[in-house]
Amino acid sequence: MASRRMETKPVITCLKTLLIVYSFVFWITGAILLAVGLWGKFILGPYISLIAENSTNAPYVLIGTGTTIIVFGLFGCFATCRGSPWMLKLYAMFLSLVFLAELVAGISGFVFRHEIKGTFLRTYNEAVQNYDAKDEKSIAVDNVQKSLRCCGVLNYTSWFSSVYFPTNGIPPSCCANKSDCNPGDLRNATIAPSKVYQQGCYELVTTFIETNMGIIAGVTFGIAFSQLIGMLLACCLSRFITANQYEMV
Repeated sequence: MASRRMETKPVITCLKTLLIVYSFVFWITGAILLAVGLWGKFILGPYISLIAENSTNAPYVLIGTGTTIIVFGLFGCFATCRGSPWMLKLYAMFLSLVFLAELVAGISGFVFRHEIKGTFLRTYNEAVQNYDAKDEKSIAVDNVQKSLRCCGVLNYTSWFSSVYFPTNGIPPSCCANKSDCNPGDLRNATIAPSKVYQQGCYELVTTFIETNMGIIAGVTFGIAFSQLIGMLLACCLSRFITANQYEMV
C-alpha cells in the first residue's frame, strides 16, 4: 500500500501542476472575454447597432461569461491546490458547460452568417435612409465610411433617396479628398459622384465577415475543445486523490 501511495504522489503532483497552468490560461481567456465585452459595450456600441435590428445583449453576454470564467478559473486553482475531489468534479462540470456553450455559439455563428449579412443590409440601409448626422447610428455610419473608405450601402447612389440628401447632399464622410470636396458639390447629383468613394460599405463589411467567419469559428471550436483537456485533468486528478485517500485509510 505504501509503495502504491509513493507511486501515485508524483502523478498527483504532475496533474496538479498541469491543471494549475491550465486554470491560469483559462482565467486569462475569461479576462480577454471580459475586456472584449467592455470594448463592445463602450466602443463598438454604435457599430453593433448597425448590425442588429434590435438592441443586442452580446456585450453583456461576453461580460457575464468573462466574469464567470475568471471566478471559476480562480476556483479551479483553489480546488487544485486544496486537492478536494468534490471541488475538482464541480470544476470539471463547469468546464463541460462552457464547452457546450462555446460549441453551440460557434456552430450558430457559422450557420447563420448569411442571416447576419441580410440583417446588416436592412439595418444599414435604414441608417442611411434616416441619416441626420447627429444620432448614434448616423455617427456610426460616418465612422464606417471614413475608416473603410466607402460610401452608401451598395454605392454612393444610396444617399440620393435619403432624407438627408435633398437639403445637405451626400455626407462629407464620403469624400475621397477632403480638400476638394465642398458642400455645394455634395448637393449636386452630377458632380458629387466624382468627389466621393465609389465602393459601397455593404460589400466591404460582408466580404470581411465571409473571409474571417471561418477563422472565428475555428478559434471558437479550438477554445471549446481545449475545455476537454481541463475536464480530463480535473477528473483524473480527482480520481487519483480519491484513490490515494482510500488507500491511506
